Amino acid sequence: MKIEFPKNFIWGTSTAAYQIESASNHDWKGVKCKDGTIFDKCSMHDSHREEDLEYICQLSPWYRMSLDWAKLQQTPFGEFDPQAVEEYLQFFENLRKKGEKIMLVLHHFTNPIWFSKTGGFENKENNPAFLDYVKKMVLTFGHFADLWNTFNEPMVYISNGWIMGNFPPFKKGKILLARRVLKNISQCHNEAYDIIKTRFPETPIGISKNTVKFVGEVFPGHILAKIFDYWFMDYGSKHFTKVDFQGLSYYCRMPFRPLPVTEIDNPGELAKLGRRHDGMWEYKPEEFYHILHRFWKMYKKPIIITESGVCTHDANFRIESIKEYLYWIHKAIEDGIDVRGYFHWSTIDNHEWNLGTAYKFGLVSINFDTMERTMTSAGLFLSEVSKNNSLEVNESY
Repeated sequence: MKIEFPKNFIWGTSTAAYQIESASNHDWKGVKCKDGTIFDKCSMHDSHREEDLEYICQLSPWYRMSLDWAKLQQTPFGEFDPQAVEEYLQFFENLRKKGEKIMLVLHHFTNPIWFSKTGGFENKENNPAFLDYVKKMVLTFGHFADLWNTFNEPMVYISNGWIMGNFPPFKKGKILLARRVLKNISQCHNEAYDIIKTRFPETPIGISKNTVKFVGEVFPGHILAKIFDYWFMDYGSKHFTKVDFQGLSYYCRMPFRPLPVTEIDNPGELAKLGRRHDGMWEYKPEEFYHILHRFWKMYKKPIIITESGVCTHDANFRIESIKEYLYWIHKAIEDGIDVRGYFHWSTIDNHEWNLGTAYKFGLVSINFDTMERTMTSAGLFLSEVSKNNSLEVNESY
């Protein structure tokens, strides 16, 4: 069955500067990850920009990306580093020459050491320092941004940093601190929105919200799943309503039996339960269809899929997942939901935060021993989809 997407539908791929560039003086540098790798050189995009640019432009006409705050601004309220500015400006200009459009992300999980040392987003007095960064970003790079994304998945950042303790500052069970961080980030988002609009009133601004289907399957997992769902999908989400579009990402259904079952922490368990899964989570794309309905009903704002992908070394599985996700996204559009674009995660293999380089999401594969890049069949497939604005899917999804 052939499905066609609306005219001017946005097709893109997505990365985060910190996961693909060599680590600068930020709070993730040197972190030892689950697979034994160190968060350091990552994918060395900063040494392969010209090569990566060719892949980016081959894959799709849009690119969602961030810049390294710690590399740009090495002191509080400091002027941007001229060399870093020139490097990024040249990259933007080269993307423009190729006709590429850009969604620019202001914050994607990582902070300069100088910001973290004074409490980061725990400390409301640090908000002006972040907003100074925003002002300088707008002045320096704003003319290249066709869309803005203020914060990437703030509830993932907050929950991992202050509740589960997997991300810097590695604080576990600090619920009150997590609420304070959420409040401060939401205030920064609102003020960043105004800063951007003052200079670029016509450029749409959104937030990226990670969505999950939390499902309790055995007692007391039902209770835990409801708590997670409320915190993650309702309470946190309602702090970010000052937007022109809702950016949504979705990766998984998360069963609670009674604690969450994932391939990361419980390898083999999902298979024993007869569940489809990738290298990290239970894989169930149809749940995203219901989540799209949920967020449309809650906010009635245009939706852009800011991240979508699977953790796998198998390009054929990645192709099938793209087909299946796009089938359900298209079905939501047919239902009248205003979905305007799809950004695949990720453009190239990257350093998957606290897990490491063994967890692969890239349409372009990277050999982390040699840093050799290779286009995959999944990348070629998405490239054709983006050119045709359509694809063939299985009616049995």
